Amino acid sequence: MITVHVATGDTVTAGQDLVIVEYMKTGQIVKSPGDGVVQRVSVEEGDRVDKGMRLVVLVPEVGEQGGG
Repeated sequence: MITVHVATGDTVTAGQDLVIVEYMKTGQIVKSPGDGVVQRVSVEEGDRVDKGMRLVVLVPEVGEQGGG
């Protein structure tokens, strides 16, 4: 079973919880590896997941670059 804490378009920060995968009454928290924007969530609340399955796709946040 899975619990989803983010949605497509959400801005996330490094270390933020993205999803929790529960198995045999234990939970594995999947955290964001860095700052970015959620491009796609491939699972829904209550889904079962397989090993190696991509759960959330993140892209770097755009517009934070200096210029001038």
